[in-house]
Amino acid sequence: MFSLHIDTAATWRGGQSQVRYTVLGLRARGHRAALVADPQGELFRRMSEGLDLIPLAPRNEVDLAAAWRLSRVLKQLRPDVVHAHDPRGVAMAATALSIAAPRPKPALVASRRIEFAVARNSFSAWKYSQVDCFLAISRAVRDRLVADRIPAARIEIVHEGVDVERIVALPHGNLHAALFLPTHAPVVATIGALVAQKAHHALIEAAALVVKQVSDVRVVILGEGELRPQLEKQIKHLHLERHVFLAGFRADVLELLKDIDVFALSSTHEGMCTSLVDAMAAEKPAVATAVGGVPEVLADGETGYLVPPRDTEALAARIVQLLKDAALRRRMGSAGLDRARRLFTVERMVQETADAYERVTVRLRLQKRDLPA
Repeated sequence: MFSLHIDTAATWRGGQSQVRYTVLGLRARGHRAALVADPQGELFRRMSEGLDLIPLAPRNEVDLAAAWRLSRVLKQLRPDVVHAHDPRGVAMAATALSIAAPRPKPALVASRRIEFAVARNSFSAWKYSQVDCFLAISRAVRDRLVADRIPAARIEIVHEGVDVERIVALPHGNLHAALFLPTHAPVVATIGALVAQKAHHALIEAAALVVKQVSDVRVVILGEGELRPQLEKQIKHLHLERHVFLAGFRADVLELLKDIDVFALSSTHEGMCTSLVDAMAAEKPAVATAVGGVPEVLADGETGYLVPPRDTEALAARIVQLLKDAALRRRMGSAGLDRARRLFTVERMVQETADAYERVTVRLRLQKRDLPA
């Protein structure tokens, strides 16, 4: 099976990590996998030593010049599957295939990693009508697509995966030393871009409540983004400068994750959240908001606790409960690792993706055979 993958993002977030895992995983299984990526982007840089890397990125949702260039690439390479990993990539692929599709025409597969509604405009309706198979990262995302009138028969669920055994084997980082925290201070941490969806302001509000019961706690937010000034202002307003730290982007985030006590997630929307799986692989219990695909990842009462979104009191109470019970943390952390190994490995994600490719290409061949002459 020869698949051509498209990701148009310039930044590096969870989606780009999944693209890299998918491409490399398919190649490891003997499949050919090419990648179209923004030549100025982080994904392109991290894949720059690989083969089948095509520098191309659309300037906007409807970039006909980029779509035309992609159509020439498709004519030359003739993949079995075109896998678009983001909405702009879907638009470019759908347009390219309408301009000049190779024969036989490849299947168009689209990853859907967000639980937001599909845009309601004529172009969006057209581009998604060209998709032969959607890979939804959770049941919540699948249900959102169905609610937006995408036929259920064209949707498959493939949970994202992380390199669990790599995380297990990583050395134990020293977050306390890296951020100059008191040596024995308990640490609550989260990972995520500083954007509205992650609702870090709710975690900071919860931190003010936690400090009243665990006076030496430190809350570390690992990530960077547009809301940093507002969050800094909130931390100062609540007099939490000694307790809450915006640590920015860290290349060693997974090693540092092994030095925390509790992982927290305060998001208002999540397709699934691989950072939560990272924490499970690091044997850390979690307190997370019950949104999107999060309840499919965290087993409530077993690997951590689910709380309602925006309920800072519930978030704080569960964090305090875990901070005060080391045996509970160890038990939930161990259960989290077992769950990650069973359900959320890269190997499982890549295999299920390859299986989906096989099913959609077989289905399209059968449909073509049944067409009247």
